[in-house]
Amino acid sequence: MPEITRLQELVYELKIGEVMTRKVVTVAPQTSMAELRKILREHRISGAPVVENGELVGIISIEDLIKALAEGEMGVPVGEKMTRDPVTLRTDEPVVLAVNRFARYGFGRFPVVDEKGRLAGILTRGDIIQGLLRKLEVEYHEEEIHRYRASHIFEDIVSDRTSIVLHYDVVARDLDHAGEAASKIKRTLSRLGASPQIVRRAAIAAYEAEMNIILHTDEGGEISAEVRPEQIIIRAVDTGPGIPDVEQAMRPGFSTAPEWIRELGFGAGMGLNNIQRCADEMRLESPQGKWTSLEVVVYLDRKKGEK
Repeated sequence: MPEITRLQELVYELKIGEVMTRKVVTVAPQTSMAELRKILREHRISGAPVVENGELVGIISIEDLIKALAEGEMGVPVGEKMTRDPVTLRTDEPVVLAVNRFARYGFGRFPVVDEKGRLAGILTRGDIIQGLLRKLEVEYHEEEIHRYRASHIFEDIVSDRTSIVLHYDVVARDLDHAGEAASKIKRTLSRLGASPQIVRRAAIAAYEAEMNIILHTDEGGEISAEVRPEQIIIRAVDTGPGIPDVEQAMRPGFSTAPEWIRELGFGAGMGLNNIQRCADEMRLESPQGKWTSLEVVVYLDRKKGEK
């Protein structure tokens, strides 16, 4: 089984506010395209948010500048060439959502707003890469030191069958708390001494399962993680509406997600595949219109998990 790298895990763990550029060069709608050209050249950037009276009203890019130059409209104000009501990201959203948005829209940058909708920063693909690399550098030595197996905590417990079971309720459509269950599972496994690779696989599988419950159910569900001396079992259960065709749902890129989910940057049809990639064993049951039950097993002994 291919290893889940720390870089892949960080995409789920880090928030956009941790990797974005906070010092943002902005322009006003009245700024001319000629002035914009000087600003972009001076600051060596390829676009800028357009702000009026403290409010984000649009975004202007070097592509817009090139078109204006070709059409001889350098005296035209930015407000006539900008993209209005731009797609934004929030500081508290996970970086994986930004990655999905870049893939979906093909934009070079996204304005980032805070919980009150105020401009807080700008995010480019380069910001994501630099932010991930900075985090990796900080964590490198600590990660190497703490490579232990989760089964160590069971060595002093005398019992025929011993396990620790963690339960988390997941509320439908609650995007403000998306990923919290997976984050708590990850933190608990780390404290129990699980190796970084095991923690990554379990955390990504739990995150994808949690998002499926949040986005695709009406009543929510439950995520649980059972830690045994030899394995971790993650279970995700909800009460509906079920998956019409499980085999089809497992195909990469297949998705029945409505447009509102896609607009949020989800629904790319890779969630179940990401879970399967992290699992040593995976069982999915989903009678249409009834319920869905997902069970993921991750072995603590890597030799048992080899395929």
